[in-house]
Amino acid sequence: MSDLTVTILMPCLNEAETLAFCVRQAVAALRDNNVDGEVLIADNGSTDGSQQIARSEGARVIDVPIRGYGAALMTGIANARGKYVLMADADASYDFGHLPRFLAKLNEGHDLVMGNRFKGEIKPGAMPPLHKYLGNPVLSFIGRLFFGIPVGDFHCGIRAMRRDAIVGLDLHTTGMEYASEMVVRSSLAGLRITEVPTTLSPDGRTRAPHLRTWRDGWRHLRFLLLYSPRWLFLLPGIVTFFIGLVISLWLIPGPQTIGRWTFDVDTLTYALGLVLIGAHISVFAVSAKVFGTQEGFLPPNPKFERIFQYVNLEKGLLFGCALLLLGAGIFGYALHVWHAASFGNLSPQRMLRLTLPSATCFMLGVEAIFGSFFLSLLGMKRR
Repeated sequence: MSDLTVTILMPCLNEAETLAFCVRQAVAALRDNNVDGEVLIADNGSTDGSQQIARSEGARVIDVPIRGYGAALMTGIANARGKYVLMADADASYDFGHLPRFLAKLNEGHDLVMGNRFKGEIKPGAMPPLHKYLGNPVLSFIGRLFFGIPVGDFHCGIRAMRRDAIVGLDLHTTGMEYASEMVVRSSLAGLRITEVPTTLSPDGRTRAPHLRTWRDGWRHLRFLLLYSPRWLFLLPGIVTFFIGLVISLWLIPGPQTIGRWTFDVDTLTYALGLVLIGAHISVFAVSAKVFGTQEGFLPPNPKFERIFQYVNLEKGLLFGCALLLLGAGIFGYALHVWHAASFGNLSPQRMLRLTLPSATCFMLGVEAIFGSFFLSLLGMKRR
């Protein structure tokens, strides 16, 4: 590794139309600001002569055999010779002349500096309305909500980073969601993140961009959800469980009427179903957190770890057995009511109010017992 200050990195796949312009602009940014650096092109299998164009303009070129935006950037960052890396697309949409504002933040001690097109300038025709008013704002909001990331443009294509900090994250996604993984993993690892205003210009290419709105938007959203068991599993599970529990307790004594609407055992059936669904999802939440922490893509959480000091396999088994006994008790009471009627016909509504809670307790008990064994199995590595 040399003593270069910065590597300006561009992923490339058939960018012959705009690559020369981008390389010249990057070289000028280094020269005009008296910064020791290099321009590195991570080529992803171009067939239009992009490699020769880049070399002729003074850039270094590395071949990336694995296809994908993330694969190109990962390989480029791993091969960068600078202390810092400034990455941006090679489609003439970003201004490499903004290099000084990124370097200033890195020199202040930040590990990742994001560009923010909304605080800078989005030139007419540079961003489709769907991306500008829906995709980017919504995904950026989700990123701030789930992970507390202090940026307003989660998917800006120009960003700078301290190379060793990003390499240490061991990022692995190879597609467009790599942009999300970099920001999320940086936040989870406690890296210092900030942003600077930048400009987005219209794509200089005549061909269609590699980005696919719905496919890549879903891949970004999927990544955000998978890295947040709290929002994907835990909160929906808890809310679902308690909504079902409250409605069930309201209906077990008898039908309830609100205005001209009467709620009876059919509503009770669905409410108890919500209780079961909420319990299942909550078990998924804890399992996902344990698994993610052990595999290293989620950081350890001391508060979460302390839970296992009080909740263990044996207590889970006792809780499950208690639910089974409660279910058996309710079932026994139902038999007693039937016996009192000489095992004759009973009101279906009355019996369902007893048998449905009994069956629910049985299922929750089984869930608690086997869920405890499963979590204990996952936790063996932790212990």
